[in-house]
Amino acid sequence: MIRPIQTCLLTTIVFSLIGDARANDPPNIVFLLVDDLAWSDLGCYGHPYHRTPNIDKLAAEGLRFTHGYSPAPICSASRASILTGKTPARLQFEFVTKNEPGFQKTEGDVPLQSPPLTLNLPTKEITIPEGLKPLGYKTAFFGKWHVNQHYKRRYLAWHPEYGPRQQGFEFAEEDFGDHPYAWQKGRTPADLSEGEFPSDSMIGRTAEFIQRQAGSRQPYFLMASSFYVHTPVKNRCRWLVDQYEERVPPDSPNREKRIEYAAFVETLDHHVGTILDAIDESGEGDNTLVFFMSDNGGHPEFCSNAPLRGSKWNLYEGGIRVPMIARWPGRIQAGSTNDSPVIGYDLLPTFVDVAGGDGAADRATIDGISVRGAWQKTDWNPDRTLIWHFPYYHPERGFAAAPTSIGVDDFVTSQTRPQSAIRRGSYKLIQFAEDDHVELYELSTDVSEQNDLSARRPEVAERLRGELDRRLDLVEARRAVPR
Repeated sequence: MIRPIQTCLLTTIVFSLIGDARANDPPNIVFLLVDDLAWSDLGCYGHPYHRTPNIDKLAAEGLRFTHGYSPAPICSASRASILTGKTPARLQFEFVTKNEPGFQKTEGDVPLQSPPLTLNLPTKEITIPEGLKPLGYKTAFFGKWHVNQHYKRRYLAWHPEYGPRQQGFEFAEEDFGDHPYAWQKGRTPADLSEGEFPSDSMIGRTAEFIQRQAGSRQPYFLMASSFYVHTPVKNRCRWLVDQYEERVPPDSPNREKRIEYAAFVETLDHHVGTILDAIDESGEGDNTLVFFMSDNGGHPEFCSNAPLRGSKWNLYEGGIRVPMIARWPGRIQAGSTNDSPVIGYDLLPTFVDVAGGDGAADRATIDGISVRGAWQKTDWNPDRTLIWHFPYYHPERGFAAAPTSIGVDDFVTSQTRPQSAIRRGSYKLIQFAEDDHVELYELSTDVSEQNDLSARRPEVAERLRGELDRRLDLVEARRAVPR
């Protein structure tokens, strides 16, 4: 096993002294991006039986955002937005990347044609590492990239022209670790002994990078992009699966899948703990901002997104509201929460801000804002608008047979049709492109989005619809159009 990583007492003391001297220096920034983790999947967000002690400890030592959002309900679009500080609509990168250019192929008769597929995040875009390097940061990336076309048709393979090294990361190593993506087709590695977690090479490389920076005067930005808890959900920790057989209620829908998934979530938590241990043991913990979030909502067949409606792939809260945690000892109050809406495209200006740069620069093309105020002021609640844009259909295969309605904890993949959304204050409006109808929700009293207020509050619906249209037009958003 990789964890724990031991350091001698003398080295720890030296690093501690260096850490005291660096108290006013720009912090190291460790960004932990996880895959498909639902807003309600963690113990610190109220899950009744998932065990996530390491992430819960991170929240206890820092700030937990209760209204944290992903920029998109799907992987590639969300990641491209996070990296650049721009909405998927502005980037014109709204769906998942594919092998070849062209148009989405959807089973069944659908009335709209989605925009052509975007395969690669253009290298002209300024990314987080490119924003931090002029400020003296060393930059590194490990894990899932997924903003370039699959190189040589290998799923998730980095493209030599559009990979992390071409987008500002000085150090980058391609490695699936022990996620089932890495397992040979048709072959599952041996089960692990009681109490043993898998040794994961991607996590190991991440921890080793952190330790190598110990005592350096140069700050670093590290993005550790986990493949967990994305499907396939398979576990070598059968002992852990057996424990969840006892913990998952017997009447739970999709119970067997949820048992496997619970063990998968706890394995993710263990890997996060390995990285957090490496930070602490490096002696740089007090001068390191750790930011944790998921790239989109949870997979409906494996997890409960309740009390949120919907799931990954749609713009109801279950598809876009995600766990989001920040820890920076001495700068962020331990055990605090913030209820202001914060979104993934805020990270670029936030990280530039804490690094000593201008987090408000380039307001004409950057959609995010620095959220540093969330941990500096108890009343931080900026007057702002968030937008989402998903001009595609899902699922591509089996669309015609998928359920048409989207509810709370359906535990099935439903039909998602082209849609956009806007949130201002506690109001959220979703606009559906096929017939241009809208739904309006007041999230402060209806987090499950069960009571459509568009007919009862038409003036609010019309105002938000108009603002959404104007904002999409301003960034030249691509729309789904009649066939």
